[in-house]
Amino acid sequence: MNSLNSQVSELPQKIEELKILVLLPTYNNAPKLKAVLDDVLRFTNSVLVVNDGCTDQTPQILADYTEIQTINLAKNSGKGVALKTGIDWALQKGYRYVISMDSDGQHKASDLQVFVTYIEENPEVMIIGARNMEQTEGIPGGNSFANRFSNFWFQLETGKKLPDTQSGFRLYPLKFFGGMKFFTNRYEFEIESIVRLSWRGVAMHWVPIQVEYPDDRITHFRKFWDFFRISVLNSILVIIALLWIKPRDLFRLLVNGEIKKIILEEVLRTTDSNATLAKSIGFGFFMGIFPVWGFQMIVAVALAIPLKLNKAVTLIAANISIPPIIPFILYFSFLTGSLLLGGFALPELSSDLSFDDVKDDLLRYYVGAVVLAVISGLVTGLVSYFMLISIRKRKK
Repeated sequence: MNSLNSQVSELPQKIEELKILVLLPTYNNAPKLKAVLDDVLRFTNSVLVVNDGCTDQTPQILADYTEIQTINLAKNSGKGVALKTGIDWALQKGYRYVISMDSDGQHKASDLQVFVTYIEENPEVMIIGARNMEQTEGIPGGNSFANRFSNFWFQLETGKKLPDTQSGFRLYPLKFFGGMKFFTNRYEFEIESIVRLSWRGVAMHWVPIQVEYPDDRITHFRKFWDFFRISVLNSILVIIALLWIKPRDLFRLLVNGEIKKIILEEVLRTTDSNATLAKSIGFGFFMGIFPVWGFQMIVAVALAIPLKLNKAVTLIAANISIPPIIPFILYFSFLTGSLLLGGFALPELSSDLSFDDVKDDLLRYYVGAVVLAVISGLVTGLVSYFMLISIRKRKK
């Protein structure tokens, strides 16, 4: 207990030393705002409230707190705008971190200690304050479902797991925000920000927090429209992840030589037989060329399970369709189709191009891509099989 009290008493000084700003975006939460401010001010005066066009008693309440900073937006623009406004202000003032809290009274300022303790040991991470959605009383039923839904999409978009991607109690490391332009203005900003920071290589961590949902809690989350906007955002982010982020990450691994390390240290240590590994590689190459652009990775992993292939190896091999290789895949697919069906070696572009010409070009491409995928899968599978025999024999 003495140790805990000591940590709490040192918290204001540590917040100042670490250059942390507590950011409170608020919109028409006057009945709860005073209690929230009093709670936070027990631990720090480094507080910024962004008044997101409030039409209640919020301005009068804020006028009584001369020790905090305030920004008053002329009209209600959404939580995302309020957060971005506060983050931009913190960057201009030289802060290193922003800890955002909701102003509806659900968060406890005493949990600032948990964030500070973690960031002292891990200074360049994004931290989410995770609620215990199973044990906390009073959590609205829809929140648990929405949180699981959001967690699923975050993992699909980034390959990383977080238990509470919708929590508004979080720490942003500001050094990674330089040059970033965000496109969302409301609740979906909290999803966009962590996904895009993760794509930038920022480590994602979480800490347990307390949460309380009083009966008179005020929320401005619109169940249909905000959930719809978040769903649209997730759909766009998944497409970007599949078409750009995943191929980009693989290309970086290739350039840095990390892919060789993964294959030698992880893949070749597997107890799978040479035949299984070879089939996994061949099938991965097949799926990487097969003309289902944007879905190769998902289909490859989905089919690797019933085919009893090594999913990791299949996924790595399927990433042959990275941006620098795609033009060659397209060219050789069309060339193969032209050799089989006749016609030009490349699509013919002219002013009198007809629908039938386009249809013939697409047919040649699809036929060529399927045949090229089959040939590439068989060849790489056979070559891999004999290479694995040789490599594993030497290792033994």
